[in-house]
Amino acid sequence: MLFIKQNIYPIIFAFLIVSYLLFSVTIYLYGSGNYQMKTNEKALAGQQIWQQKNCQACHQIYGLGGYMGPDLTNATSEKGKGEEYMKMVLQTGTLRMPRFNLSNEQIDEVIAFLKHVNNSGNSIVSPEQIDIFGNYTLAENKHE
Repeated sequence: MLFIKQNIYPIIFAFLIVSYLLFSVTIYLYGSGNYQMKTNEKALAGQQIWQQKNCQACHQIYGLGGYMGPDLTNATSEKGKGEEYMKMVLQTGTLRMPRFNLSNEQIDEVIAFLKHVNNSGNSIVSPEQIDIFGNYTLAENKHE
């Protein structure tokens, strides 16, 4: 018992090193290495449309992009406006968003892309923070 008390820090250090090595070997040998979500062809086509129409100039995904339109990371989820609302906006446009004259197939592809984005993470902006113009603030100013 005296030996353990006198050498507690080297014992803990050795335990941590051995644990780290075992964990690293396990991950190296048995880890799949495939951490990316599978993307279907429809979602890839929707991403192409997103890029061609320069949607990121006005909209954000994961908080990255323009600020004129809302963050669309979780727009197709139950927490967001939903898939049907997104289809309607893509078909008709809004006061701020132009009508792009997309075909029904193209609209479905953009929706598939947004669903893929929705399944891959959460936006930093909750729908309750977004006003009717698509603007939001992340924190309330407490100094007022």
